[in-house]
Amino acid sequence: MESSPNPGGTIIFSTVGRTDYGFDIFSLPLHHISLDTEHRLTDGTSVNFNGHFVDDDNSLVFISERTGCPRVHLTRPNSTNPPEQLPSAPGSLFHDRPILHGNRLFFVSAHQPSDSLYKSWSAVYYSTSVNENHNQNTDCEINRLTPHGSADFSPAISLSGNFLAVASYGSKPWGGDFQVLNTQIVVFPVSDPAKRSVLADHGGWPSWSGDSTLYFHRQSEDGWWSIYRVDFPATESPRRVTPPGVHAFTPAAMHNSTNKIAIATRRKGRVHRHIELFDTESGEFQPITELINPELHHFNPFISPGSKFIGYHRFRGDSKQGDKLIPNLEPVVSPIKSLSMQRINGSFPCFSPEGDLIAFNPDFEANGGLKIMKSDGSKRWTLIQGRVAFYNSWASCLTDEKKHVIFTSLGSIFQPAKVSVQVARITFDASALDPHCSTVQNAEIKIITKEETGNNGFPACSPDGKLVVFRSGRSGHKNLYIMDAVNGEVDGGNNARQLTEGAWIDTMPSWSPDGQVIAFSSNRHDPSNPVTFGIYLVRSDGSDLRRVHVEGSNDASLERINHVCFSPNGEWLLFTTNMGGVTAEPLSFPNQFQPYGDLFIVKVDGTGLRRLTCNGYENGTPAWHARGGLDVLSLNAYTEMDGDELKGQFDEPKWITFDF
Repeated sequence: MESSPNPGGTIIFSTVGRTDYGFDIFSLPLHHISLDTEHRLTDGTSVNFNGHFVDDDNSLVFISERTGCPRVHLTRPNSTNPPEQLPSAPGSLFHDRPILHGNRLFFVSAHQPSDSLYKSWSAVYYSTSVNENHNQNTDCEINRLTPHGSADFSPAISLSGNFLAVASYGSKPWGGDFQVLNTQIVVFPVSDPAKRSVLADHGGWPSWSGDSTLYFHRQSEDGWWSIYRVDFPATESPRRVTPPGVHAFTPAAMHNSTNKIAIATRRKGRVHRHIELFDTESGEFQPITELINPELHHFNPFISPGSKFIGYHRFRGDSKQGDKLIPNLEPVVSPIKSLSMQRINGSFPCFSPEGDLIAFNPDFEANGGLKIMKSDGSKRWTLIQGRVAFYNSWASCLTDEKKHVIFTSLGSIFQPAKVSVQVARITFDASALDPHCSTVQNAEIKIITKEETGNNGFPACSPDGKLVVFRSGRSGHKNLYIMDAVNGEVDGGNNARQLTEGAWIDTMPSWSPDGQVIAFSSNRHDPSNPVTFGIYLVRSDGSDLRRVHVEGSNDASLERINHVCFSPNGEWLLFTTNMGGVTAEPLSFPNQFQPYGDLFIVKVDGTGLRRLTCNGYENGTPAWHARGGLDVLSLNAYTEMDGDELKGQFDEPKWITFDF
């Protein structure tokens, strides 16, 4: 049978932290800092961030995800109309750092693939899309400023508009770095983008003061993130301007003074990131946001052209208008029209056989347990609560159609081989789900792995409902085992049969739709590296074990592939990976475990690789169902829809939360 050129169905996946962001962009007049003068510039819809002032009247270009992916929008002060989406890169799944100067809109986009895997797609472009009155032109010409084969982040334009500065990875291959990107500060004339000058070999997030001074951040040798200054043209080495003892990053230079900058800081002993002003001559700090919102994170300051206003984004807060609930499901733009994509407020989703219900795990830190929801996101029920559960599989073949069975793992995630984690079989009657109750009353929990068998997790039920494959650390190494799906290893069940064996990690298994093959992630090709994983296939009897060599992936030391599952027709493999490199400077985002994680698909023979997500987040734990075009209810269209309250709770990147 000929393979389908474009896969269909629906993919549901999770994104670390993203569902709770609730960012809006705010401004403060620099002459009067108070809670009364803080002004919200965006409308409380979706996630809005990384703004840039167009003028000193608080006109603003910014990134919003309201359309299902990060795109450039324009808003004007006191406007009652929704923000305008500006024409930028058609078909792009990712935009960042917009700048509107004259009739040119500069931005980062990732719509053109890199020349090889493990290299960022991010590049700087401009379009002549907006005229002097901030109205869109009908014709939009996209011009690439970054050389093909290179990657640029975080553009900044000089006061005259003649020069752009970027944090550039250049054309060198990605080394896997993400805590400290090995980018250079590069400047080039807008009129001649090939004439690139390197001002600093190490640095990111440049900001112009006039046309001759640049500020940027880098991690200093003493470990503190600090702001540096360099002149253009460069006459001497960059000079550190912020002192040790405080992390300082994402600078925004004043346009009326070369010695004053706005910076985001994280101070020793403090929890939150705040915006401060810093005088590079006197060395004095002036707190800004801590005076008015001490218990909120504030990100990525920017200054108006006349240095009258300072802008930033933060969690909009419970008292602000806009979204108050996190959608259970959120539509995400798919690059494949026949394939629907949804982001879930949770992790490790799995579909019921008919696709009308979804099981998932809520917050791990809150011992969220296991929940199910309608596939339109309108209603949720709790199956397990008060304990950690992870990785779920819905049995697809049962003798009693009213009964449903979900397999899950009970115990702490990411633990050593000998730490006790158990596989559980949860049975419930779906016909008794009460729309007026939030808990499933008839759920039965049965532990089906033996005690004292170590770390048993990541169960996946075979399509015929008879077997469960899972990862176990009972031998001292994490390998795959198969057991009976009804009794498991208890109540007369036989001991689990070992499927794979070796001093490495085999994990996250998934059955093919015909039940013949199991896909899983493993580092068996490099057991000394605990994070380098590839795709492997094995038959359920342990025969024909082989690695899927993804076409174009030539560096096994970089390859990180996890959460592998089959397409409903068995022709494709879906997984999360770092093959797209880094899309944006990780320091500008809240914490991501691996800020390079995106979803890709590939045919089972390793050909036909296609990218599905592209953003600065970590996307993973996907599930794929044949049912296409699932209707997801919006908060506006269904006011009684339940969901979690938007609280804006997220962590700083782990590598800046230490105290010396």
